[in-house]
Amino acid sequence: MRVLVLGAGMVGSVAAADLAATPGFEVTVADAGKESLARALRRSGGRVRTLQADAGSAKKAAALVARTKAEIVLGALPSRFGFDVMRGVIGTGRPYVDISFMPEDFREHDALARRAGVPVVADCGVAPGMSNLLAGWAARTLDRCDAIEILVGGLPRERHWPWQYKAPFSHHDVIEEYVRPSRVVEGGKVVVKDALSEPELVTIPGLGTLEAFYTDGLRSLADTLKVPTMREKTMRWPGHAELMRTLRHLGLFSHEPVQVGDARVRPIDLTAKLLFPHWTYEEGESDVTVMTVRAWGMRGGREVRLAWTLHDELDPSTGFPSMSRTTAFPATSVLRLIAAGRIRKPGVHAPEMLASMPGIVDAVLADQRARGVKYVPWMEEGAKAAKGAKPAKAAAAKSPKAKTAPRAKAKPARKAAARTTSSRPAPRGRR
Repeated sequence: MRVLVLGAGMVGSVAAADLAATPGFEVTVADAGKESLARALRRSGGRVRTLQADAGSAKKAAALVARTKAEIVLGALPSRFGFDVMRGVIGTGRPYVDISFMPEDFREHDALARRAGVPVVADCGVAPGMSNLLAGWAARTLDRCDAIEILVGGLPRERHWPWQYKAPFSHHDVIEEYVRPSRVVEGGKVVVKDALSEPELVTIPGLGTLEAFYTDGLRSLADTLKVPTMREKTMRWPGHAELMRTLRHLGLFSHEPVQVGDARVRPIDLTAKLLFPHWTYEEGESDVTVMTVRAWGMRGGREVRLAWTLHDELDPSTGFPSMSRTTAFPATSVLRLIAAGRIRKPGVHAPEMLASMPGIVDAVLADQRARGVKYVPWMEEGAKAAKGAKPAKAAAAKSPKAKTAPRAKAKPARKAAARTTSSRPAPRGRR
């Protein structure tokens, strides 16, 4: 099967390498940058075909699909291109899996995909992506799901002053996380909060203390699941969020030009020029991805708490960074399921909607485990579940049962669970 990967960045190059190792796949990766294509070729061991081309519009993406005679497409472009490129690929009548974190609502293309008769899965990374899939399964398997909480972070294994951070994907998309309004669900209603707001300290076993703050990570979950309390927070080393709030307050993330002498300058362009070199990983520098997805509710008349935890680091055998692996592999897993005919339903699907398809959650989790990315499940019932602190109390909401249960009966794996240690704002990082 001919596969086209749009984008050969930090995530797209790993996705292309993983797909190229799939029997029966012929993979072409397209990108405008020579260095990115060289990285994709190197990471795949020379098994991908590279094509230097701009894919950043509907017309250009459609032309690349036709040029490569692709039968299925994976999108790994920066967020600003995602919505338009999705429209272009759907127009070619090819199935599509996307991880671009686009600011627009990708479900606006649902009718187009239905008419084209193709399945499209958006936001198919780690978070959003796996977080949605697991949250969707939890909401369906509980008789009543009262609350869902997602904590996730991708960060360098070793912290360095002053930024306490490096970007494992598009640097511009990191800034987008810090300015885009964040939606949470409280009392069954969507509430908008500022990005970077309400920081709290979280202890991650095996890593240390991080600070968690709001970003717009719920995405489609905010209205696809009828759960009265839902929140998602991003985790970083303490001190980073305060610096980002300061830069944002100064207007350095603004796209509106300002007059500087005789020149008109966009503050975000100056920020990018000065900041991004400090946020770039060195070759082989270790990163870590941590995530906890927790759900509280009732099943069989008993209080139940379901959770999955992820702790992943750079793979020394391949050199693939953790965030690249954990973001790329859900997309490649879903693409293989579409190619195998296991996901057929036309339309644009959020990842949580795949939880209603028999066997899909199990298949995706198994595919991740085969690549060394392990989501450790645990469950508590009765009094133990009741003791687990929920994000907030809320009225109950009914959720349908799922027909499949991906390892929900596993014994608790407490060591991997994140613990909130304080609700107060995180202190300044070391200066």
